Amino acid sequence: MTTTSPKSSPRALIVGLGISGISTAIALRKAGWTPVIIEKAATRRGGGYFIGMFGSGRIAADRLGILKGLHNRIPSPSVNYEVDRSGRRRPGMGFADLPNGPWMMMRGDVERAAFDALPEDVEVRYATVPEAIEQDGEGVTVTLRNTADHSTHSERFDLVVGADGLRSTVRRLAFGAPEKYLHRLNYMIAAFALPEDLPGLTRGEGAILVEPGRSFWVFPFADRPSTVLFSYRTDDVDAEFATPAARRIREVYGPEPLGEMMEAAVRVLESSDEYLFDSVEQARLDRWHRGRVVLVGDAAWCPTLYSGMGATSGIAGADLLGAMLRRHPGDLEQALTSWEQKLRPYVDAHQKSGVSNRVGFTPTTRAERVRRALLMRFRRVVFGSPALYRLIARSKQMRLRNEDLAAA
Repeated sequence: MTTTSPKSSPRALIVGLGISGISTAIALRKAGWTPVIIEKAATRRGGGYFIGMFGSGRIAADRLGILKGLHNRIPSPSVNYEVDRSGRRRPGMGFADLPNGPWMMMRGDVERAAFDALPEDVEVRYATVPEAIEQDGEGVTVTLRNTADHSTHSERFDLVVGADGLRSTVRRLAFGAPEKYLHRLNYMIAAFALPEDLPGLTRGEGAILVEPGRSFWVFPFADRPSTVLFSYRTDDVDAEFATPAARRIREVYGPEPLGEMMEAAVRVLESSDEYLFDSVEQARLDRWHRGRVVLVGDAAWCPTLYSGMGATSGIAGADLLGAMLRRHPGDLEQALTSWEQKLRPYVDAHQKSGVSNRVGFTPTTRAERVRRALLMRFRRVVFGSPALYRLIARSKQMRLRNEDLAAA
């Protein structure tokens, strides 16, 4: 994709080379800005766990030139089982079975497609992090540090975009301490890709094991081995990081034997250095911009993996930001304010679903287990009735997942 902009175009520093950061760079470039991306890692990272891409994200990705590099990995038909440790199984319903459900893919699929869509003249600097952000009436002075040689220098930008994830450095520098904005759900997740299918499952088959306060999910793909998710309740999030991920999983899911399927998955985790092991938290801010500094994606709102809307909202939010900058040229404050006003109800809804959906992923109390069982039964009824299926597909929640945010 080629986009031209005049030499006098405003400059934006985008911190983070993930899905939200790359998408924002493309959107700003299309709006006539000159983006510069910095990334703390020495190279572009790959791999990753499963994600779902709902309609809002696909529409925005298409507009940004990203969608052409993506394809839906969901098996057809989608087959999922509720299982226990002994290997017993019964028909179940997976994440991708939602009406008007998401495309299923790897996080690395989206990052690669977004990077391939990035205009060639967008500068990307690796091993670089912001150390200080100072604003004035004319712009932002950012002190940048090279993590390889530890050198520092300052540069001027017209806008700084924090797309650097849940534990955003930009948010800390411009908005304040993390504890002011991060809300813990008191759950942990471990997510990673498998090199081969798990025992007892063939290609395209998924599995869900649910026990009080802990669960194990296998997300199937049509054309590659599955990814897995361990999710469990904790009373002390900080203490969770004192033990290696695989050992901690064995502790939490023990002392009883894991069973053939989970045992195989944990052995993959024990030998892998590409996995996500983290606490489940949401970023909750009253405003996503302060002056000429704005946050996008997980740095701003992080709906959590339980919502399934992380990548979708990141791309849709980036696309909308570019649209508002085009609609309000020369008036940055109005553009950012309009962006927030349009995006806030969408994000609020998905943050709420991230909290409520946790029960479906990992019920803890007896009441939550009963609620989940009733929900699964209701879903089976819905899928057996074309009329009910269409009704759910037209529900407010489903419409929000598939809304074109940047439509005029």
